Amino acid sequence: MSNYQQNNFQYDTEKTIQIAEHIKSVIKILGEDTKREGLIKTPERVAKAYQFLMQGYDQDPEEILRSAMFEEDYKQMVIVKDIDFYSMCEHHLLPFFGKVHVAYIPNGRITGLSKIPRVVEVFARRMQVQERMTTQIKNCIQHTLNPLGVMVIIEAQHLCMQMRGIQKQHSITTTSDFTGAFQQAKTREEFMNLIRYK
Repeated sequence: MSNYQQNNFQYDTEKTIQIAEHIKSVIKILGEDTKREGLIKTPERVAKAYQFLMQGYDQDPEEILRSAMFEEDYKQMVIVKDIDFYSMCEHHLLPFFGKVHVAYIPNGRITGLSKIPRVVEVFARRMQVQERMTTQIKNCIQHTLNPLGVMVIIEAQHLCMQMRGIQKQHSITTTSDFTGAFQQAKTREEFMNLIRYK
C-alpha cells in the first residue's frame, strides 16, 4: 500500500483512489458534469479532505497521555479550557465545531498540558456525535491517569442544524460529563466559574 505525505499528514494512495471514485459517482448522481473544469479534481480533493478529517481512527489517545505522564503530588484542579475543535457529524457528514473545556484532579500522576488538546483532537477527527465525544474524552483521561475526578464540557455549533433541518444559525449545544470528585456540585461549580473567567 503506497502512501504520500502533504502538510505533515500521510495520505494513503489506495484510499484516495477508492474514495475519489465514490465521490465522483455522487457528483454524477446529483446531476453535475464530473468533466467540467472546476470539478475534475474535486473527487481527489474530497478524498484527501476526508482522510485528514477522519485521521483520529488511526491514533491512540491513551498512548498520547502515557507519552508524557509524570508522578506529581498535586491534588488541585488542572484545567485546559477553550480547546478549539472541528468534527464531522455522523448523521449528515456535516461539520460541528466549538470549544472543549477539560478539568481533572490528579491522584499522583499528571500529563503534559499539550496532551489534553491532542486527545480532544483524536476523538474530534472521527465521525462523531457531541454526546459520545464528551464521554470518550472523559473516559480516556479517567482510565489513563486515574485521577480523583474528570469533567468535560463541550460547546458546539452544528452545521446540520444551521444549514439544513431547523436552520437555526445561532444555536449552541452544550454537553458535559464527569467522574469522581466532580460529582459534588461545589467542585463542578468551581470548574464552571473558572472556565467562564476571562
